[in-house]
Amino acid sequence: MLGRLAPRSPRSRTLAGLALLLACGGGGGEPTETTAGSDASTDATSSATESATESATESATESATESATESATTSDDTTTSAPTSAGVSTDVPETSSESGGSSGTSDSDGTTGDGLCPARAPSVELPRLRITKDELGVLVNLSDPQSVAVADYYVAARGIPPENVVELSFDVQNVMPEGVFTGVKAEVDAALGPEVQALALTWTRPYRVACMSATAAFALGFSDIYCNTSGMACGETALVDYFDSDSTRPFDDHGLRPTMMLAAKDVANAEALIDRGVSADGSFPGGDGYLVRTTDVARSVRWPAFISTVNAWNYPDEGLALTYIDNSGGGGSNLVEDTENILFYFTGLANVGGITSNTYVPGGVADHLTSFGGQVPDSGQMSVARWLEAGATASYGTVVEPCNYPTKFPDTTALLPRYYRGATVVEAYWKSVAWPGEGNFVGEPLAAPWGHAPVVYEDCALTVETTALRPFWSYALEQADSPDGPWTAVLSDISVDNHKLASVVYEPVAAPYYRLVAQ
Repeated sequence: MLGRLAPRSPRSRTLAGLALLLACGGGGGEPTETTAGSDASTDATSSATESATESATESATESATESATESATTSDDTTTSAPTSAGVSTDVPETSSESGGSSGTSDSDGTTGDGLCPARAPSVELPRLRITKDELGVLVNLSDPQSVAVADYYVAARGIPPENVVELSFDVQNVMPEGVFTGVKAEVDAALGPEVQALALTWTRPYRVACMSATAAFALGFSDIYCNTSGMACGETALVDYFDSDSTRPFDDHGLRPTMMLAAKDVANAEALIDRGVSADGSFPGGDGYLVRTTDVARSVRWPAFISTVNAWNYPDEGLALTYIDNSGGGGSNLVEDTENILFYFTGLANVGGITSNTYVPGGVADHLTSFGGQVPDSGQMSVARWLEAGATASYGTVVEPCNYPTKFPDTTALLPRYYRGATVVEAYWKSVAWPGEGNFVGEPLAAPWGHAPVVYEDCALTVETTALRPFWSYALEQADSPDGPWTAVLSDISVDNHKLASVVYEPVAAPYYRLVAQ
């Protein structure tokens, strides 16, 4: 039996390129693809930083599984083995699906006469990576014609179940009073069951609920702990334990529904945003990311995280192409202009010029640290709606004076790995902000460019392509004769040493059920 993490042509590459200041405010035959099922990922919530200046980091887990006696063919940066005994998994599979397989004579159990190579493609279950369309609630304001039109378009584009759509009615204004919100939130909670894990708001205004952002209020419920209550112009707000979490079921595990607003200046822009999000799914895009330290000292406090992010992806011909630009001393430009193929653009300025001269990859994320970017569709500073109009698929900004606490803004060291390993943009973005109470998340929430590619079964071999493997974690491929097990590891110690699109190949297939699990 052979297993390997196969070398492949890269789809992307990598190029490497706090004082709290109030100033911020100013089997044989044709190959068969089988759609894999998924299982629950282990919920291990990472601890957030205690200081406002600390960056989020991911813990690398060393493999605790010993190499087994039968070596497998590997690439130079991976390790696998084919054990003679069952492996141990922390993941529990939930669902699977099958597709037709290759031709051949099969026994009653679906295998060929020699007991190997099922005549049809086996069911393959892969780790659960994200929420699904069936777990997204869509909120519509019947008093807002744009909200109604956007909701109709989005529900059709994403195939959202009708029972997940909640019709509400309230005044279209910038700020929703707390008393009004209390009644609206009660309607939402009564209408949605516990299976709904996240929310999409189909309106652009109100963008605020009293002192909270609209997306935070609907995600968390209204509470003063998420607002500045210091009596000063700005102050600390509450930590949300969803920050940097491994959870793929936020409502089950953390009691919140991460929320994103389909903000747009008009229906046409909202529909274009939705189309970009849908087209991003499973595209495994190549592209470039720019993390810019500008001459604006107050708004550039994320620069240490920018450096850490670029260094973490600094390996040739794999992952993402990220460039750190340091213009803190002047002499260069604070802007990225006339540039194609942008996947990420993070900066710190009150207004970012030249963004419409660029082209953005569907699924791309861009934001700028400033005080009032989360006011949509317009702001006294640059509204994050401008990023969406320029072609980004998601952005983030605050709605009240936050000061430049890094913990109130996206941490790229958490956002990029979560997104690349298969989370939706609403999950990855929310997991990157430790204190999100004053910030609006805007964009198409279900956009998911990375994760699992369709599993291929050909010539008695399974090929699983995925970006979901966390560097230095250990995974196993297990097989069983029944979807309920017992499961036996046929490949163990599967690992990668950097984020990448990995191909796990196993042959010969000898069972009707397989699953990839973390060890």
